[in-house]
Amino acid sequence: MRAPELDSREEEEEDPIAICNHLLSSLSSEIPRAVHFKPKWSVLRSHLSLLSSILPDLSPNHPLSLDLLHSLSHSLHRALSLALKCQLPSLPDGKLHTQSDLDSSLSLLLRLLHDSDVLLKSGLLLLLPPEPPSSSSSSSLSKRDSIRVQSRDLVTRLQIGAPDSKNSALDSLLALLSDDDKNVIIAVAQGIVPVLVKLLDSGSLEVKEKAVAALSRVSTVNSSEPVLLAEGLLLLNHLLRVLESGSGFAKEKACVALQALSRSKENARAIGIRGGVSSLLEICVAGTPSSQASAAGVLRNLAAFPEIKESFMEENAAVVLLALASSGTALAQENAMGCLCNLIAGDYDLKLMVVREKGIECLKNYWDSAPSDRSLEVAVELLSQLASCQPIGEALVSEGFIARLLAVLDCGVLGVRIAAARAVCELGFSPKTKKEIGECGCIAALIKMLDGKAVEEKEAAARALSNLLLYTGNRKIFRKDAKGVPSTVPLLDPSIQNLDKRYPVSILASLVHSKKCRKQMVSVGACAYLQKLVEMDVEGAKKLHDSVGRGKIWDVFTRP
Repeated sequence: MRAPELDSREEEEEDPIAICNHLLSSLSSEIPRAVHFKPKWSVLRSHLSLLSSILPDLSPNHPLSLDLLHSLSHSLHRALSLALKCQLPSLPDGKLHTQSDLDSSLSLLLRLLHDSDVLLKSGLLLLLPPEPPSSSSSSSLSKRDSIRVQSRDLVTRLQIGAPDSKNSALDSLLALLSDDDKNVIIAVAQGIVPVLVKLLDSGSLEVKEKAVAALSRVSTVNSSEPVLLAEGLLLLNHLLRVLESGSGFAKEKACVALQALSRSKENARAIGIRGGVSSLLEICVAGTPSSQASAAGVLRNLAAFPEIKESFMEENAAVVLLALASSGTALAQENAMGCLCNLIAGDYDLKLMVVREKGIECLKNYWDSAPSDRSLEVAVELLSQLASCQPIGEALVSEGFIARLLAVLDCGVLGVRIAAARAVCELGFSPKTKKEIGECGCIAALIKMLDGKAVEEKEAAARALSNLLLYTGNRKIFRKDAKGVPSTVPLLDPSIQNLDKRYPVSILASLVHSKKCRKQMVSVGACAYLQKLVEMDVEGAKKLHDSVGRGKIWDVFTRP
C-alpha cells in the first residue's frame, strides 16, 4: 500500500483534526501488517488510542493548537510511510537506517502527545488568543488581563515544541518581563519560574542562557523571591554550573539571580559547599564590570554567614575583594566593601591582614571619591569594624577619619548616620581620641540624632555619647548644648521599645553632679521614667534615680 500524499494547500483548506483522524485510522490498520521491528510498532500503537481521544479537544481556532495539529499530521504521515516500508520482505533503506527513522518517529509522536496534554491543561484553548497590550487596543480584555493571557501563552509555548520555538518564546518573554515589574509579577503568578528552571536542562545553549536571563529579571522583583527559593537546590545547582562553564553573559545573569537566592542560610551553605565562592571570586578578577558587581553582591550575602567563612579564607578572598574595591565600578566597590565588612566581623587577625593589604588606603580613596552620601554607608560600616581593633583605630584617627565622620553625622541618609555614630563610638577607645572627637564637633551632631525618628538612630547616638562623656572635657561641651539633657531624658521612657536604656542612663549619670543638669532632668520628667526603670532593674537606674531625687530635695531646702 502506498502512503497518501499530503498537499500543503489541501491540508490548510481541510479540517486538520479530520486529517489527523484519517491518518490515525490508516496507521492503526497498517501497523499489524509490519514484519520488521514488531516490538517498536507495538509501543507506538499503544499511544495511538490516547492520541485519538485527545484530538477532539484540540481546537484549530487557536494558533498553538493549529500548529500542533499540523505537526501531528506530518508526524503521522511519516509513521504511516515507515509502517508500509516495514511490511516489505526487505527494507529498502536498510535495517539500521529504518530503525533510526522509526525511533525518531516514535520520539516525535510521544513529544506531540506530551505537548497536547500540556496545551489542554493550560486552559489556553478556552481563552482568546493573546494580543500585545496597548492603551488603544479595541480588545475587550483589560491591559492586565491581556498580560495574564500573554503570560500563560508563553508559559505553554516554553513547554511544547522544538528548541527553535522555545527560543522564540523566550525572546517574547524577555521583552514582556523587561517592560514592567508588574508584568514580572503576573508571569510569576502564571507559573513561569518552574518552567524556566526546567529549561536550564535544555540541550540548546541559547535557550539555557535566555532562561537564565529571564530568571535573573524575575529575581530583581522582591515579591518573586519566595517562588525562586521554592525551587531549592535544583535551581541553585543549575546556576552554579553556569558560573563554572557559561558564557560571560550567562555568568552575569546567574550572579544576579544568585543575589536573591544567597540571602538564605541554607542556600549560602550549599553555594559554599559546591565551590561557589571560588567561581564568584574568579568573576571578580576576570569578569565584565557588571558581572564583577553582581558576583561581589553574592559574596557579600555569603560572607554574612559564619559557616561560609572558611571557603573565603581558603581562596584568599580578602585580597581579591580589596583589589575590586580599589578598581571596580561604583557598585562593585560598594559590594566588595560590604563583603569585607561582613567577613572581618569579630576576626582580629583578618582585620590586621586587611590593613596590611592597604585596606585603610583603599577605604580612604573610596570614601573621598564616593558619588553620594548614600554610597558611603558600607564604607562607614567597614570603618566601624576596623576601628574596633585599637591599633587599627589609632591608624584611622591619624588618617583623618574623625573629620570624615563629622561630615556625615548629620547627612540626609539614615543608614549612614547610624553607621557613623557606631563608628564614633568605636573610635572613642581612649581619652585622647575621645577628646579629639569632642573638640571636632561630633557631640552636637550626636545630640541632634537623639531626636531622630528611628529608634536605631537614637540608640546609636546615645551609645556613642555615653562613651564620649567618660572624658570630662566632653561633658562640658554636652552641658553647653541646650538640647542635650532635654533630648536624652525622653529616651528613658520604657514605652520606647528596642532601645537599650543603659545608654541614656549612662549619659545622665555622667552629668548628674551638675546642678543645672539635675534641674533640667527633673523638669523634663526624669524621675518618673527612672522609677519605672528601677522597677525593671535597668543597670545604673537606681543610682541615678537616687542622685536626681536627692538633688531635687536639696534644691527645695536651699531656696531663699
